[in-house]
Amino acid sequence: MTRRARVERSTKETKVVVEIDLDGAGQAEISTGVGFYDHMLHQIARHGGFDLTVQTVGDLEIDAHHTMEDTALALGAAFAEALGDKAGIRRYGSATVPMDEVLVRAAVDLSGRPYVLHDEPPLAPYIGPVYPTSMTRHIFESFGLAAKVTLHVDVLRAARPGGNPDAHHVVEAQFKAVSRALREAVAVDPRAAGAVPSTKGTL
Repeated sequence: MTRRARVERSTKETKVVVEIDLDGAGQAEISTGVGFYDHMLHQIARHGGFDLTVQTVGDLEIDAHHTMEDTALALGAAFAEALGDKAGIRRYGSATVPMDEVLVRAAVDLSGRPYVLHDEPPLAPYIGPVYPTSMTRHIFESFGLAAKVTLHVDVLRAARPGGNPDAHHVVEAQFKAVSRALREAVAVDPRAAGAVPSTKGTL
C-alpha cells in the first residue's frame, strides 16, 4: 500500500508544492521563507514519521499570513489524498507532550469532518522576526479543514507557576503533540483486517 501524495497550490499570493509519504522515516525538506514555521513543519515530519517536502514562495513583503495559511491548506490536502479511503487505519490518535515547563495534549479523529478546537494562553506576539503567534490556531484550522479531520489541541501548562509563557516552547510542544497524534491515527491497525473504521462503512 502506497500512501503518498503531491499537491500544488498556486494563487496570486503564493505558490506551494507539498509532497508527503505517510509511511516514511521522518525525512524533510522544508522551505517557506518563515524560519520558525519551517522548524515546526520539520516537527510534523520527524514526530509524525512522515517524509515531507514543502516548497513555498509567498508574498512575505506583505506579511507571513498567506504563506503559512496556504502551506497549511496544501499540507492538509496532501494528507487527505495520501490517506485514501482510510481502510485499515486506527483513525483516532492522541498524545500528551511535555517540553520543559510546557505540557500540551492533542487528539485527532480522521473522521472526514473538519472541526478544530484550539486552546492556548496569550503569548508574545512574535517568535523570531516573522512568525505571528496568532497564526498557530489558524494553521491548525487550515490544515484541519483541508485534511477533513477533527482536531483538539489544548495547552495544559504554559509556564512555571508565576512565570510567563515561553512562546517558542508553547508552540513547538503543540506541533509535536499534533504530529504524534497524527502518527497514531494513520497507523495501520492489524486487527481491522483492512476495514474502514466506521459503522457507516466510509469516512
